Order: sequence, then C-alpha cells, then structure tokens
Amino acid sequence: MKRDVTLKESIFLLVVLLAIIGTCIIGLSLPPQVPILIAIGIVILFAKVKSFSWDTIHKGIMNGITPGLIPIIIFMLIGVLISVWIAAGTIPTIMIYGFKILSAKFFLPSVFVICALVGIMVGSSFTTISTVGIAFLGMGQMMGLNPAMIAGAIISGAFLGNNVSPLSDTANLAAAIAEVDLFEHIRSMMRTIIPAFVITLIFFLFVGHGASESAGNEIDVLVRTLHSSFTISAFTLIPVLVLFLCAWRKVPAIPTLLLSIVVTIVICFIYHPHISLSQIASYMQDGFVSNTGVKSVDVLLTRGGMQSMMWSVSLILLALALGGLLVEVKIIEKLISKISGMVSTKGNLMLMTALSSIGINVLLGEQYLSVILPGEAFKSQFKAIHVDSKNLSGILANAGAAVNPLIPWGVSGVFIAGTLGVSTLQYLPFTIFCLVIPVIHVILGFLGNGKQQLKEHKKAS
Repeated sequence: MKRDVTLKESIFLLVVLLAIIGTCIIGLSLPPQVPILIAIGIVILFAKVKSFSWDTIHKGIMNGITPGLIPIIIFMLIGVLISVWIAAGTIPTIMIYGFKILSAKFFLPSVFVICALVGIMVGSSFTTISTVGIAFLGMGQMMGLNPAMIAGAIISGAFLGNNVSPLSDTANLAAAIAEVDLFEHIRSMMRTIIPAFVITLIFFLFVGHGASESAGNEIDVLVRTLHSSFTISAFTLIPVLVLFLCAWRKVPAIPTLLLSIVVTIVICFIYHPHISLSQIASYMQDGFVSNTGVKSVDVLLTRGGMQSMMWSVSLILLALALGGLLVEVKIIEKLISKISGMVSTKGNLMLMTALSSIGINVLLGEQYLSVILPGEAFKSQFKAIHVDSKNLSGILANAGAAVNPLIPWGVSGVFIAGTLGVSTLQYLPFTIFCLVIPVIHVILGFLGNGKQQLKEHKKAS
C-alpha cells in the first residue's frame, strides 16, 4: 500500500540528491549525466520503498520528459542552423561587419546591448546565443578576451531580451500563470530590468578595459582568412532577416528555424554551385569543419550539426526524467505547499516565491516548471494578502526563466555550454544580469512591503 511522503523525508532526499550531484560535478568534475543517473536510481528506490507502483514511476519519467521534447527538436535544428550558417558565410559575414563596428575597449558592453536588442526582437534567448552569440564569441576571442566573459555578456543580453520581449514564450507563460495582461507584465518588469541593465552595463564597461590592445594583428589575419575562405556578402545575411521577420509575425520556433535553414541552403548552392547534396547533409548531421589552415579560425568555425547537440540532449532527458520523478512522488509538492503557508507579508512572499523558482531550477533543471509550479502554488497567497499579481509574474520571470542558464544541468545551461563551448561554471560569475535580477526583485519586494505597511498605518490612524 502506497505511503504518503513526509516533509522530513522530502527534505532529506533532496539534500542527499543535491550533495551527490554537487560533489560529482563540482568536486570530482564528472560529466553531469552520471550523478543525475545515480540520483534517478535513488529516487526510484525511494519510490519503491514508499510502495509506488512501476506504472507511477514510469508515468513520472514520461511526464517529466514530455515538456522537453519541443526544446530538444529546437536544439537539433539550431545545431543544423549553426553549421549551414557557417557554410553559407552568414556567421563569418557577421564577424567581418562586427570587426568594422566594435572596438576591443567597448566590445563586452556592446555585445551585451546588441544581444539584448536581438533578444527583444527575436523573443528567444537560444536563437540569440546560437546565432549572433557565436559570431561575437569568435570576435572576442580574437581580441584576447576571456571566453567566459564574452559568454557572460552574450547570455546576460539574451536573457534580458527574452524577459521583456512580447514574443518570448517564458514572458507569455509568466503573465498567463499570474493572470496578468502581457504588456502590463512587461511594463511592470521595467522597475527591475532597468537597474539590472545599468549594473550589468557598468560591470562590462569596467572589465572590458582588460581587453588586449595587441589583438590587431590577429584580427587582421582573421579578416583575411575569412575573406579568402568564406563568402562574405550582405546577401548571406538574408537568413538572419528571415528569423526577424518570422519573430515579428509570431511564427513558432520550429517552422522559423526550418525556413531559415532552407533559405541558407539555397544561398549555399547559389554561391557554391558545385557543392553536393551529400556535403550539405554532412554539414547538417555532423557539423561544419573549417579547413582554412589558421588554427584559431578553424577552432572557432568548426561546429554545429545535429550530433553536436546529442550530449546536451542526453543530459536534458536525464534531468527532466529526474524532475518528473520528484514531482510524481510528491516531493516538490510537499515542500512548496509547506512554504506557501508560511508567508504573510509581501517581502517574505516575494522571497519565498523567488527561492522556490530557483529551487525548482536546481532540482528539475526546467525553466518552464520553475515558472509554472511556484506560480500555481503561490498565486492564491498573493491574492490573500492583496499583493498585485504583476509582482508574481515578475518574480517568476526573474527568478525562474532568468536563473535557468546558471544551472549546469538546466535546459538552458546545457544548451549554452554545448553551443558556446564554455562550461556553465566558467561563465556563471560573468552572467551578471541573471545573478542580480532576482536579488533586485526581492529587495524591491521588501521595500514595497515597508511602503504598504506605512500606508496601512496612516489609514488606521
């Protein structure tokens, strides 16, 4: 007979799982798939001890994986997009034009701002990172900048744009969960986005001064190599325009990526009429292999393909399976229900909602669930103590979706590490926007709590 899971059992199990995962990944530098697989085994053993049936266990795994199927298809398409964009000359052209516009001194703040604007227009942090992000990474490395810093600027901008774009799926989800109009949600986000933007910009202005001033010769070599080995033409930027147009027309991600891939392949055949269909297929499957003879260029532009995403896909499947099990066994429900009943002021409510969203990110690695589960759990409490629902939608976006890239086994963290080739723990200290935005929101929650109490005191007197 199935026995209920107690709060103490839930806490103990989660502490054990986090200790195993943290020790293996951070302490022993093991691939994250291994400790997460161990964690799955422990949760299954726990479920059997509590007399959960195998059907229930399998249901938890399937329910956990299901939300990740569309993102996995998107990951694979992005892998294809990267390789054909390099082959057609799209990414090399972006790099060439970028060198003409951006200086080493202001490179990092420029990358942050540009990625934020692209993120707002496209509404997808993944698309921003995997397109202009890769071009900026190559440019920054040739300027002598730390790849982790460049990745931090790219990710900070991409997720800022994602948080306030009306085209963003997570922005729409946060507004829907909190039952707030989308544009009201975006307007209310400005009080946290603006200070986070300023802090992040100042940080990158400061660290950007460390850029190598002796990178000129290397950049000249890179530019000459790109011109001699790739098609550099404004015409190759048409696939980028396709992305923007599809985003503006609110076309879903999968058909948008497919259309951009098709347009890119057509450009490949126009500029390289002798290229074979099998060669294009090889790029799509295994990625583009650069053979310019210049090592730095070949390292930068040998990437992409569906196979490049399989490491990420395996980790995402395991992490989502673990999350599904924790939800099905009622571990997450037990904790959140206990926390939601312990808050009675706006400041504490904002803090607990933020911690719950961050905790879901750590435990489940899924940004959508980090918005949905705390949102559903705390929604009634926001209404009970008369806190505007825009506070709920904002904290779900800022502590849920924006924190996911900081988790090594999170969907976003896995994707970014695989796409940019910089590990999550390396870029984490430089992802300033994602680090400060939940803190700012919680602080404003406590400040607002003080104002609310002052108004109530004046009314009473």
